[in-house]
Amino acid sequence: MTKFRPCIDIHAGHVKQIVGGSLTTTATDLQTNFTSEHPASYYASLYQKHNLTGGHVIKLGPGNDEAAREALSTWRDGLQVGGGITNANAKEWVEAGAEKVIITSFLFPDGKFSLSRLESVLKALGGDKEKLVVDLSCRKVGDGWMVAMDRWQTVTGFGITQENIKLLEPYCSEFLIHAADVEGKQAGIDEALVSHLAAICSIPVTYAGGGRNLEDLELVKRLSNGKIDLTIGSALDIFGGKGVTFEECCKWNEKQ
Repeated sequence: MTKFRPCIDIHAGHVKQIVGGSLTTTATDLQTNFTSEHPASYYASLYQKHNLTGGHVIKLGPGNDEAAREALSTWRDGLQVGGGITNANAKEWVEAGAEKVIITSFLFPDGKFSLSRLESVLKALGGDKEKLVVDLSCRKVGDGWMVAMDRWQTVTGFGITQENIKLLEPYCSEFLIHAADVEGKQAGIDEALVSHLAAICSIPVTYAGGGRNLEDLELVKRLSNGKIDLTIGSALDIFGGKGVTFEECCKWNEKQ
């Protein structure tokens, strides 16, 4: 059944909420909704206290490893981690306390999907696909969606299609999908994308992007028939938002 999943987004060593599409290599482009006075470990402890499993720690660019490690060590085997994950460091992050590692850009050298790279990450994890989440964060292109990599700035040629989902599912336990066009804007979810994902995916999916309130949780539940979870970030009171409180989301989960 659909549930609220929390996040810890780390940029320049700090927990932040940003507008996803603004995350370029040019600092002046960055649109920050919120910068926390608390360390990443504070949020890890908060999520553990409320048993909010399946949350993700995302390292947005360089300089975030220490903060991510602090969060993972605070709640070992309770959080997933993504951002710069490769076949060379995937096992290391699991050993650091990650329940699962989330992989994106490494799978798309020069913007083209590499099955051999996916296989190499799974091999590094001892063949345990329960430790692997594939991030298919995407942008709207024409009538469909294409995976976006490198902080969502590079659109690949890999579409969110039934054929591609079937290709990936044997290698991972979940999908994480940020709708980069609406991420951080608190302007509502991409309803068509949520419906599409529910129709083509047979493993757990977490959708992030545009979530504002409890009504959006109900909407995702209805559109996906309970198959897809929702991450709410910028709208949450613990991230300076006014759309919904953290306590309300926890209570919503308890009722499901």
